[in-house]
Amino acid sequence: MTARPVPAGDTDYESTGQGYESWRRADPSIAAQIHAALGSAQSVLNVGAGAGSYEPADRYVLAVEPSAAMRARRRVSGAVPAIDASAEALPLDDDSVDAAMAVFTVHQWGDLPRGLGELRRVARGPVVIMTLDPDAMGGFWLDDYVPERLTTDRRRMPTLGALRAGLGGRVEVRPVRIPRECTDGFVEAFYARPEALLDPAVRAAQSAWTFVDADAVTQGFARLADDLADGTWDARHGHWRALPEFVGPLVLVVAQ
Repeated sequence: MTARPVPAGDTDYESTGQGYESWRRADPSIAAQIHAALGSAQSVLNVGAGAGSYEPADRYVLAVEPSAAMRARRRVSGAVPAIDASAEALPLDDDSVDAAMAVFTVHQWGDLPRGLGELRRVARGPVVIMTLDPDAMGGFWLDDYVPERLTTDRRRMPTLGALRAGLGGRVEVRPVRIPRECTDGFVEAFYARPEALLDPAVRAAQSAWTFVDADAVTQGFARLADDLADGTWDARHGHWRALPEFVGPLVLVVAQ
């Protein structure tokens, strides 16, 4: 019997993450913000590349992804093949690419300082990281239903201070505007569409829920379903539906 691969990070994508290529599709407006941060780079390394979201189509892309299941999903999404490697040991020479990017992945690395150092080592130009600022995560309506998600995600996400320290040099933090009809299915993308989070298929493409007690998830979303059905949610949180965009914990960390 073939042994199952040992996960490289804190999430086992060999057995979870179903539907990533369907639900975690790059949002055009967020992609534009990432690609602008890459500047004039013509060769880009994507680390923790997953199914290929946000890789620029008009530049030469190298992808690194340690999960075999995720590498297989890249074939479905039409992304370039990915190298089987981890952020902490990139199989590239020093200064071998114009820029490096890492999207929704740094919180899963086993050795964050080493991984950040590797990004700086191989990139001649900017390093662009999209992540959630744990210090800006409070105040989201979902906290009323499954507060455990906030607790676990705050623990998982590296602080901006840790990212600045690991990257060194000049580091800029840019808030990312999330559009109301965001096509990327991370949790905050549904700030104005709470009904979508009732779908288990949507949540299966969000690693956060694998760290929350299953009973808390079941009970929390049952309360959400009830509140949506009787109008309680809209009475308390309906103003979220009217927001054309949400600027919250999602950020780009750009190291020059």
